[in-house]
Amino acid sequence: MSGNRPYPTSLLSNSSKLFQIFGTQRLVAVVALGALYLFFCTAGDNFAAYNTFVSILDSSYYIGFLAIGVTFVIITGGIDLSCGTVMVCCALISGTLYFKLGVPMWLCLLLCIAMGGLFGFCNGFMVAVMKLPAFIATLGTMMVTRGLGSIVTATASVTFPQRHADDGWFRGIFKLMRDGLPSGGVPTGFILLILLAAVMAFILGKTRPGRYILALGSNKEATRLSGVDVVKWEILAYVISGLFAGLAAIAYASIYSTILPGTGNGFELDGIAGTVIGGTSLSGGIGSIAGTLIGVFIMSVLRTGLPFIGLQPHYQLFFTGFVLVAAVFADVLNRRRRKR
Repeated sequence: MSGNRPYPTSLLSNSSKLFQIFGTQRLVAVVALGALYLFFCTAGDNFAAYNTFVSILDSSYYIGFLAIGVTFVIITGGIDLSCGTVMVCCALISGTLYFKLGVPMWLCLLLCIAMGGLFGFCNGFMVAVMKLPAFIATLGTMMVTRGLGSIVTATASVTFPQRHADDGWFRGIFKLMRDGLPSGGVPTGFILLILLAAVMAFILGKTRPGRYILALGSNKEATRLSGVDVVKWEILAYVISGLFAGLAAIAYASIYSTILPGTGNGFELDGIAGTVIGGTSLSGGIGSIAGTLIGVFIMSVLRTGLPFIGLQPHYQLFFTGFVLVAAVFADVLNRRRRKR
């Protein structure tokens, strides 16, 4: 009977391999990144030029740092809607401390990261101790930090020292520009981004805190019953997100100089989108730093490449929406497959 006829072994094997490949969201993201880059290189004039490559990397630093931090929160099953405004608020306060109070630049940069960690701790405390929904807690912090940045600067913009100024040395951390180097500069920030990503990937995958954070997202109650202090590790995830938001503020100030109080609207969505596109599950328990970086670079290539084919950068939102829905759908398929 046809209903009992076995499928050819090769067909089953190929289907299984195909499903396995498409179920591996990170592999799909890598292929998508390569395909996008090749497409823009073919369709857009000078997209393959060195300066364009540097522009792609420049626009990926601050979103990359945001996304690395947010990855830890999403893996716990939470969300951080405040990371973008925390980033801008930290930059505005640090710039104000430098210009209005004469605080040394090195101290301003350290305070910038510390303030991010403090906002992250507040988020973690509200979620883990006060038991507020992460969406509401971080939405509140988003509004507070957006208002705080405007209050501190009196709604004025803040401009950080230029590269040639005495206190503009920190720009060299993210881009080296000297005589004899290529006109677009050397994107040293890329090296920093990769190094920090490697460190955080090690922490997430090979250390006890990382394993506890992953366990939180898989089953918080089971993790608590096994003796793990879930409050401490959940707060830590939000602190990491805040610290990286502070670091993202320094990266943004290094590349773009002038920061307006209204800057940063939507940055948190870029960070979250990069994380999800890279394979981190919004349900928690699954994710990787490498996948997050790939997702961030996909968005950077889109943002930089669209003008080369005659479309404005705001079309990035349109296309990113499609990519994001596809990524979430792939995650849903993967979870269904694991439950079988």
